[in-house]
Amino acid sequence: MGDFHQSGEITTLHRFGSRDIHKLEAEIKKLSRLRPIALVLPTIFSELEGTALPNIVNELKEVKYLKQIIVALGRFNKEQFKHARKFFSVLPQEVTLIWNDGPRMKKLYKLLDEKNVSAGSDGKGRSAWMSYGYVLASEKSKVIVLHDCDVLTYSREFLARLCYPVVNQDLDFEFCKGYYSRVTDRMHGRVTRLLVTPLLRALRRLLGDLDFLKYMDSFRYPLAGEFSMLADLARVNRIPGDWGLEVGVLAEIYRNCSKKRICQVDICETYEHKHQPLSEEDNTTGLMKMSIDITKTIFTTLASAGIIFNEGFFRTLSITYLRTAQAFIEKYETDSAINGLYFDRHLETKAVEAFTNGLKIAGDRFLEDPSGSPLIPNWSRVNSAIPDFFEKLVVAVGHDNE
Repeated sequence: MGDFHQSGEITTLHRFGSRDIHKLEAEIKKLSRLRPIALVLPTIFSELEGTALPNIVNELKEVKYLKQIIVALGRFNKEQFKHARKFFSVLPQEVTLIWNDGPRMKKLYKLLDEKNVSAGSDGKGRSAWMSYGYVLASEKSKVIVLHDCDVLTYSREFLARLCYPVVNQDLDFEFCKGYYSRVTDRMHGRVTRLLVTPLLRALRRLLGDLDFLKYMDSFRYPLAGEFSMLADLARVNRIPGDWGLEVGVLAEIYRNCSKKRICQVDICETYEHKHQPLSEEDNTTGLMKMSIDITKTIFTTLASAGIIFNEGFFRTLSITYLRTAQAFIEKYETDSAINGLYFDRHLETKAVEAFTNGLKIAGDRFLEDPSGSPLIPNWSRVNSAIPDFFEKLVVAVGHDNE
């Protein structure tokens, strides 16, 4: 029986079997005449040499409805940039590369720093943010779609289902989050399964059913990197530059959109990409850093809504989270058993213990600096501070792509 259940605060768009991809793409192409689509691809050089991105490019060759493809290049030197130009030249769409480490873009980042509207340090958040700015500056697209470049199970259906809810103006959605099943011969998605969902449930137990917590708990995969949105949201949304990016984006969407105009869509049958190490001994990398950044972002968002935190609260939260996460381990073990999946209770428990430690670190850091990591300013503020920045951006990117 298909899962058509609607739960939580936002609309869920399910995947009932496979729709004819040609008919779906033909409908999107027609709809995109009123809402042209820009696809943003943040990437690093190693992904050009991997197996996922070449397959993504091959799939994109057959996509006829995209107005623009913006490739945000992170940490590319000059030779690597030249290689990227050749790599993406096979695409038939209008492709624009943003060379974030090139001299022209570095000059623009320096200008932002000088005008006190810094884009922060290098990372996916900054790359995505600058790509949104280019889409706005070029004035060619009304919808922005973003997905990662390490998806091993990518297909045209993946992209089409992600685009459809926002490009179809009759549905009246402004933001759509992708979700999927992270299952192979075992369950993946440890940070979502063992940290984010148990933490949200623990916070709801301690703080009550705050609207923001119910909203966040409505997303089936809140850490998914795939979404589509109306381009105008990029003018007003601020985003974190660290691993709190996905949670921070959802927090900004909550602040700027009506919940009835937010949805999530099941975009594929299976999803597989690279897996981060737990790094329980080093909280500056891997899933430990990710867990700390995500948790701090949640705390900062709640504090901005008037919630008061202290040491006693964080001690109680650590215990409540730990017990909640342990209960989830039992549920996942049972779910794995009936589906014949491999399940290592010891490794799951080690992850929860590491995340509990990360929760304590995040709490301590929050008390030291409640403002958390600075958000990248929205584009409305940048244009106020530097009225001709969009013109400078178009010129710089244009010269790099000549």
